[in-house]
Amino acid sequence: MNIGIKSIKIISSIALLIVTISLYFRVFCKVFYTEADTFTQVDSVESNTIQTDMSYHQLALLDEDFMEKDTLRSPLENRNFYNFETLKPFFEKLAALEAFNDRKLNIVHIGDSHIQADAMTNLIRQRFQQQFGNAGLGFVFPYSLMRTNGGRNVRFSSNVPWENKKITEIRKFGDVGLSGYSFTTQKSNFLIELELKNKDYSFNRLKIITPANQRMFELATNKGAICLKPTQPKSISHKVKKGETLYAISRKYKTTVSKIQSNNKLKNNTIRVGQTLKIPTSQMESKPVDFSNFNILNNTTPSLFSYYMYENLDISDKIYLTPNPKSNNFVLNGIVLENDQCGVIYHNIGVNGAHISDYNKSQLFFEQLKALEPDLIIISLGTNESFGKLSASEFYTQTERFIDLIRANYGQSPMILTSPPPSLLKKQNPNPLLKEYASVLINNSVSKNYAVFDLYQAVGGEDSMERLINLNLIAKDRIHYTRNGYEEQGTLFFESLMNNYENSKIAN
Repeated sequence: MNIGIKSIKIISSIALLIVTISLYFRVFCKVFYTEADTFTQVDSVESNTIQTDMSYHQLALLDEDFMEKDTLRSPLENRNFYNFETLKPFFEKLAALEAFNDRKLNIVHIGDSHIQADAMTNLIRQRFQQQFGNAGLGFVFPYSLMRTNGGRNVRFSSNVPWENKKITEIRKFGDVGLSGYSFTTQKSNFLIELELKNKDYSFNRLKIITPANQRMFELATNKGAICLKPTQPKSISHKVKKGETLYAISRKYKTTVSKIQSNNKLKNNTIRVGQTLKIPTSQMESKPVDFSNFNILNNTTPSLFSYYMYENLDISDKIYLTPNPKSNNFVLNGIVLENDQCGVIYHNIGVNGAHISDYNKSQLFFEQLKALEPDLIIISLGTNESFGKLSASEFYTQTERFIDLIRANYGQSPMILTSPPPSLLKKQNPNPLLKEYASVLINNSVSKNYAVFDLYQAVGGEDSMERLINLNLIAKDRIHYTRNGYEEQGTLFFESLMNNYENSKIAN
């Protein structure tokens, strides 16, 4: 009997202990998970506060096949970059370059006047090359010989005037090519001097881009002094007609009798019918060039990509393009300067006033893009379209056509499209189309497989103008930017791109 009672007491005690432990465990777990949820929420708030980016970690968990098929999803965003996962092939090449220093990477930045001046792009070029190596300056063009703006790293001079038209005039003047400009002459006595102003871009490899890869130019060196600046009065010819006098001729050409006499070594006013006189003008011209002092280089390498190349050059600061005697028409589409180092080459191609539709009309532009062998293509257009009041849908139609033409001629190179930066209409009213352009680029980025950097929003969007004016970052026309303004844009772009690049390395 006593044993039975004791057994019951023991069983009851054990049962009570089990219930107590169970209740304690349930309370502990509830507190633990509540605190864990609290910590998660706090971490999430802190993550947003310091802009810690989880997108790549989330992306790493997604099924890649699903990603390829799901073209209707919203693009992932990080620091004004959208659909950045399309840059994975470029990021992988960049990581290999950083780790092994074993390759060159070519980046091509195409645009309008925001790009032609090479202010924004020069800063991006420098930042890339400081981090990943300097493989050369890249694409250059003699903008100064056309009396328009360009980069500061090289300077061009010539002894003859050149005919030039730009891509915006293609309907009148035909195809133009990679630079977006035509640059031609039929004079067979020309000389183009390329002078390197920034010694950081010393080169030993040079590519000349011409239509159909025709060898219209020779490359030459010269150890003597050459002056290509106009130093003597330009003369024009006049054939004396019956009844003309020196005085009448001088009045016709707005000069003096004594200057005509001096120019023709005349001792008096006597002239004869049919005599050819050299009439001095107020214009100046260069002295004829003595080509016998030039050393024509022959170490060329043929290419399938619209250029012919000179390698193993030993250049101090100047090199010259001279006529190929077998040619009678000379057309230059561009020059590429490289060295033999691994690293990044950042090419900029811009045309003042250009629209996407202008580029779309030039088949030669897309054919010659192969010459730069881009690993990444950046497209910055849209400002001129907005001032022409082109609708966002039509803007995207032209953009899509541009992308298709690039891919048809070059293939599936990763692309970044940037939205146009803020500007004012008539120097006072916000430009509403820019925000619409940014939205249409972002909304179509997944289906068309490109990335977008929303430069419009990165600069500050529609509320940015007061800051831009106060800091002197935007020009007086309220369309273009000052050099500091463009360099700020370059900094925003590069740092955002590198943030996504670093996150991609963590995810992988």
